Amino acid sequence: MHTSREKKDARASVARNRPRNSGGTRGRFPSRPMERPPGLRPGAGGPWEMRERLGTGGFGNVCLCLYQHRELDLKIAIKSCRLELSTKNRERWCHEIQIMKKLNHANVVKACDVPEELNFLINDVPLLAMEYCSGGDLRKLLNKPENCCGLKESQILSLLSDIGSGIRYLHVNKIIHRDLKPENIVLQDVGGKIMHKIIDLGYAKDVDQGSLCTSFVGTLQYLAPELFENKPYTATVDYWSFGTMVFECIAGYRPFLHHLQPFTWHEKIKKKDPKCIFACEEMSGEVRFSSHLPQPNSLCSLIVEPMENWLQLMLNWDPQQRGGPVDLTLKQPRCFVLMDHILNLKIVHILNMTSAKIVSFLLPPDESLHSLQSRIERETGINTGSQELLSETGISLDPRKPASQCVLDGVRGCDSYMVYLFDKSKTVYEGPFASRSLSDCVNYIVQDSKIQLPIIQLRKVWAEAVHYVSGLKEDYSRLFQGQRAAMLSLLRYNANLTKMKNTLISASQQLKAKLEFFHKSIQLDLERYSEQMTYGISSEKMLKAWKEMKEKAIHYAEVGVIGYLEDQIMSLHTEIMELQKSPYGRRQGDLMESLEQRAIDLYKQLKHRPSDHSYSDSTEMVKIIVHTVQSQDRVLKELFGHLSKLLGCKQKIIDLLPQVEMALSNIKEADNTVLPVEYERVEMRACNCFCLFVLFFFQTQSSARSLVGSSLEGAVTPQASAWLPPTSAEREHPLSCVVTPQDGETLAQMIEENLNCLGHLSTIIHEANEKQGNSLMNLDWSWLTE
Repeated sequence: MHTSREKKDARASVARNRPRNSGGTRGRFPSRPMERPPGLRPGAGGPWEMRERLGTGGFGNVCLCLYQHRELDLKIAIKSCRLELSTKNRERWCHEIQIMKKLNHANVVKACDVPEELNFLINDVPLLAMEYCSGGDLRKLLNKPENCCGLKESQILSLLSDIGSGIRYLHVNKIIHRDLKPENIVLQDVGGKIMHKIIDLGYAKDVDQGSLCTSFVGTLQYLAPELFENKPYTATVDYWSFGTMVFECIAGYRPFLHHLQPFTWHEKIKKKDPKCIFACEEMSGEVRFSSHLPQPNSLCSLIVEPMENWLQLMLNWDPQQRGGPVDLTLKQPRCFVLMDHILNLKIVHILNMTSAKIVSFLLPPDESLHSLQSRIERETGINTGSQELLSETGISLDPRKPASQCVLDGVRGCDSYMVYLFDKSKTVYEGPFASRSLSDCVNYIVQDSKIQLPIIQLRKVWAEAVHYVSGLKEDYSRLFQGQRAAMLSLLRYNANLTKMKNTLISASQQLKAKLEFFHKSIQLDLERYSEQMTYGISSEKMLKAWKEMKEKAIHYAEVGVIGYLEDQIMSLHTEIMELQKSPYGRRQGDLMESLEQRAIDLYKQLKHRPSDHSYSDSTEMVKIIVHTVQSQDRVLKELFGHLSKLLGCKQKIIDLLPQVEMALSNIKEADNTVLPVEYERVEMRACNCFCLFVLFFFQTQSSARSLVGSSLEGAVTPQASAWLPPTSAEREHPLSCVVTPQDGETLAQMIEENLNCLGHLSTIIHEANEKQGNSLMNLDWSWLTE
């Protein structure tokens, strides 16, 4: 225990070394007109123009200003000293510049060369030029009312990764920052991702010459205990500051009696248990310690326990134990090993759309999607066969790929990426739906809104009320994103259906065209057959075959009728277009957003009210809470009603797709069958033509022999006249075109030509038989004898 005298000496020691403005070069934006830094005359900066003052403070009257090039898109931050410095502070200033220039890390702000036009001494000290970070500082982010109960999980993990990496880099280079705080963490947008960078190394201590330091100047709220006691310290002082800062990002306030001054809470906390990471003061004035994070916060349940373990290492009161032992394999303190473990956790967050509840799973390496679905079934009761997992873009997860497809590389936090679970066995989701629970404090004022509470307590209660109202709005937003994923999935199914419909219509039209040609050809063959059968060539088999072909054509035409499917598809298209136009297909949370803003405005007003001996009730805040709950009930009813229509349409498409596929298969089968039948018809027609030719040939030979005999007698025999053109006017004989020979010499010549022709025809048939294996001679010629 320290005596009263020792306490005073400690306070005096810190006060002597503490700057007048302990905030460093914070990202403040004063309302007074910008002043030109001392020593800068109008036009002295050349093309560089001072645009705004970013902050003041440090270990003297330090000014940080933004300069922009008039012609080029370049911006830099220039740090200058407004007053003359003591020898000690001048050395510290130059030391900071030396440190900054030798550092090169993505999470430590970079020093750059001072432009030639600005490179001159001010008050006998050089300027420090640094990269400009446009996102402001972490304090500005924490001060937003919507963050009164902490940042979102993705922001917390991003900060943990960035600043943890930056601190590790500084310590490897034997540099202790000693002044880590939200004001000294700036944000920069790098390719759409927010990066955190450490700034203001004015108090940084280069420990290359020794591991222990006894001098300190810095911010008291984030100060490690040993620095209060003016004891030697090591790099573990940065662990305490970093842990305090991360805790504040999680809960919205510092871990130990945040409403008290540092010298007061140090006396009450110094004997805390090593695992204690949180202390608050009860209404009775008693201090309550806890090894767990307070609620509410935005961390996933799977992150909470490892984060608590990490904070227990960082907020250990004993500097020798703080950070944990050094891992002999990895050659780094336990706190960094655990930090890497937290950041490397692969956690999938799944929103069950049937219950509006989020379930989270830690993914082991190489887990299959089927294995994950089995775990989902145990958690939700939805059978694996009925589960449909959709990404935010409406794409179904691929069962052939591992479960890690649920997690995007480099994306952390349930507020950043979500997978949506649907039950395919249902098209109407009727609940019950999980509702956000009220914290004890908020429930207390809801039960009695007129109860008077001290302003200092009311601030915490109203902060939780704002967090609750914001949470209701975020719950609706997530469910709306799930509905949107369902709509995108429906549109994909609809696009697939449209593609199949177009293919079906094209195939149907092609089949119809072929059948029309085939039908006309069959009809023509039948007509030709009827014409020639009068003259001796007839076949019941051929006639039957042609009639069967005609019946097949009629059957194939029936297969190609798809009008009933077209009607159903067009009806579905119309229904889907109406759903797209529906106002319930668009975000309906405007009222909830306005209620959130009202709650934030009330909280702002309360923060500006003096807290000394002042009381107030919560009537207005409770009205907003009740109104928000009622509003959420209404919009969720509309949302799930619209979602049921989407799922109904999708089910209709799922039911219709097999019918379309079957119709398309039947059409393709008919189309593939029509061609062989057409070949068969052409072959039969060719056979018929050949038979007519053969008949004509043999009749010619027979007639020629008769004509030779008769010519010797000088007259034409009655047999020769049998094939002469008929005198009857009823029908012309098909051989009427043959010219009757008039003398024996001509007849002999014709006979010889016919014999040559016959020999040539036999050769052709023989060659065709060898090449094709299907000679006309192998066909059924029995009909010729009928």
